[in-house]
Amino acid sequence: MLTKVYSATVLGIGAEVVEVEVDILPGLPAVAMVGLPDIAVRESKDRVRSAIKHSSAVFPLSRIAVNLAPADLPKAGTHFDLPIAISILINSGQLSCETATTLFLGELALDGAVRPVAGVLPIVISAKAKGFRSAIVPFENAKEAALVGGLEIIAVKSLADAVAHLQGVAKISAYPNADIGSLARHHDSACDMKEIRGQEHAKRALE
Repeated sequence: MLTKVYSATVLGIGAEVVEVEVDILPGLPAVAMVGLPDIAVRESKDRVRSAIKHSSAVFPLSRIAVNLAPADLPKAGTHFDLPIAISILINSGQLSCETATTLFLGELALDGAVRPVAGVLPIVISAKAKGFRSAIVPFENAKEAALVGGLEIIAVKSLADAVAHLQGVAKISAYPNADIGSLARHHDSACDMKEIRGQEHAKRALE
């Protein structure tokens, strides 16, 4: 059975939605990851394995194929940990939920804690534009994600929290939307190019 959950990757000042597909196949235990992942993404298999183990779940002792689609789009960052873990748990029958309209972001610690990640704002903006209704994000990133109105933001501190919410065992209330007007009054409008991922030639030319 093939399972699919959604995440995204940052491109310049924008983002593109990424399908995180998982299939568990017969064979020796191994994780094969395809779809142009960078080193941080490829290393997620070790974080995901330990996080699942420490979240009172079982990491399947089979061959696991993970595909990040579209396959021709480079994927970077540690925020794919949470969607990969959720997709594995669904595929292995340990989690049953509907994820078609939910976007997942979050780096996993070895003990199952969800750590904050970069690029949340453009990713959530893209998710809203694509018609997603909710986003499950690290607790520390919730305030940033809540800047985008019209999208339910679920802030989680651990993989176990995310699983309990999706199963309906311990529902997490949506993070309140931020007051953008109030924030604008306390921040200047200067461009900070450290917030732009990639686009090195364009940034150099602007400098």
